[in-house]
Parts: sequence; C-alpha cells; structure tokens
Amino acid sequence: MVNAVAPLNALKQVLLVEDNPDEERLALRALRSTGIPLEIVVLRDGHEALQHIEKFESDAEAKHPALVLLDLKLPKVGGIEVLRRLRGIARLKHIPVVVCSSSDEESDVTSSMALGATEYLRKSVDYAEFSDSIRRVADAWLRP
Repeated sequence: MVNAVAPLNALKQVLLVEDNPDEERLALRALRSTGIPLEIVVLRDGHEALQHIEKFESDAEAKHPALVLLDLKLPKVGGIEVLRRLRGIARLKHIPVVVCSSSDEESDVTSSMALGATEYLRKSVDYAEFSDSIRRVADAWLRP
C-alpha cells in the first residue's frame, strides 16, 4: 500500500504486521490521517514477516523501514520471535519497533521490552483511542 503523494523513494516505509483485518484497517486509516508520506507494507502473519525481514540480511541495498508496528499474537510465528529476529539484524537495530497488542500480561510487556521493543502499545477496543495511539506513535517516530 503506497501513499501516492510523494515519489516512492521519498516515502518513509512502515511495516505493519497485523493478522486482524479490522485492526489492520484501523491502523491504516490512522497512519494515513497523519499526512506523513508513507509506504505501508502490510504483513499478515509471523512467517510472512520473517520472510520480508530476511531480505535485509542478504540485500544491503534493500530499503529498510522507518517504523515497525508489530502485533504480538500472530499466526504461524509469534511476534516475540519476529522481534527477536528483527533485532538480530545489525542494520535494523536502530529502527523503532512498537509492539501493538491487546495483551496486558506483564510477561508479554517484559519480554517485548527485553528483546528491544521501543514501545509497548496496548490496543484499545475504542476506535478513537486506538487511532489516537497509532497517530501518536507515527508522529513521534516519523516526523522530521
């Protein structure tokens, strides 16, 4: 998904790793509402996310994301493993990874932060609150 406002090479890339179609739509709407020129890559399970990030290990020229929004509870491969592999790639260690989860289990928060998550965002069931949280994250990490 690409925002056609700016040339592709000028767009900041966001990886959105989310398996829930409703939450994906809400996150996309919130990201687009920021007005920041974005290239949004949606990955719908942990296996797909791992395949995508593997190219950063083998291709030094691959455009890396400016922000990763990572759901914790993913099918096939969990978000914790995706985070572990992402943080294992030296050239991606500086990229903000925001774990977005409906889980408020302390172990999920602790594990995410210990593995290098930049922030742990508790998904709200309230649309406006969830959208505000995504916009806040985008403003914090993507604005110049």
